[in-house]
Amino acid sequence: MFKAYSDKLKTTSSFRNNVFKLLFVLPIFITLVVFFNEDNDEYSQAGNTSYAGENANPQCVAGTFDGESRAVNGESTLDGIKYNIRTPLNYDPTIAHPLLVVFSPAGSNRAKTEKKTALTLKATTAGFIVAYADHPELSPTSTIELGTIPDLIAKQWCVDKKRIFLTGHSDGGTAAMALAFMSGTKHIPNAIAPSAAGIDYQDLRDHKCPEPIPVMIMHSVNDRLFPKYGQQTSGWWAACNQCEPIPEKIGNGCMAYSGCAKGVKTWYCEGDKPHAQWPGINDTLLDFLVSVGR
Repeated sequence: MFKAYSDKLKTTSSFRNNVFKLLFVLPIFITLVVFFNEDNDEYSQAGNTSYAGENANPQCVAGTFDGESRAVNGESTLDGIKYNIRTPLNYDPTIAHPLLVVFSPAGSNRAKTEKKTALTLKATTAGFIVAYADHPELSPTSTIELGTIPDLIAKQWCVDKKRIFLTGHSDGGTAAMALAFMSGTKHIPNAIAPSAAGIDYQDLRDHKCPEPIPVMIMHSVNDRLFPKYGQQTSGWWAACNQCEPIPEKIGNGCMAYSGCAKGVKTWYCEGDKPHAQWPGINDTLLDFLVSVGR
């Protein structure tokens, strides 16, 4: 009887130990799953690009940059804003690449934004290096910090500093647009394509126009959070770019202003999705950016 009772105690003790081990290991396992899922899924698949034609001219000295030709996750700004980088699969470190930085909306992060926008495959195939940044609490200070990302990337990868492009959705679109007119950062982008940005004419009217810059405003007619903001901001940018005041329809929901200074493109593209959804006109967006600087 004593032996049986002792065996029962050992069994109970062993069961308790296993439960404690499970309770200890399970949170670690869940954390690892979340971590790896955050930065790795099918939406980070890059494509091969063609370096034929004008892109074939070497513009960076071999061995100058140590950035790798793969998905690089968890890079960070000085203040700790995380961002991920995607290059073409056949990335050539001697060729200067256009850089597209994508800023996240509120409540999102770099991985969710990559999934939401689905830009990686098409953008890398078109020859872009693409970066996705986390969403910090938006303020002038954090926006300036987001603006340091292109320079940080250009220190590790071969980037064409005349083709630095900014986009983003909602708060991300706000950051992309603000960086193009704020006095200390307006020199950073060579074109912007903000989506569903929370900036209207009242926010812009007291700001001094930057130098003419290609702008593609994406906004939905069904955006209930920032209704008609895109119409207002596109008009302001068209005036800054010294365009004709009445845009012309060019298809895919887009309108183009003509006669703009220095020949810069100024587009307003209007969709019909709710505020939270990315507009989903990636081909139009990339064609617009590819044309800049050509």
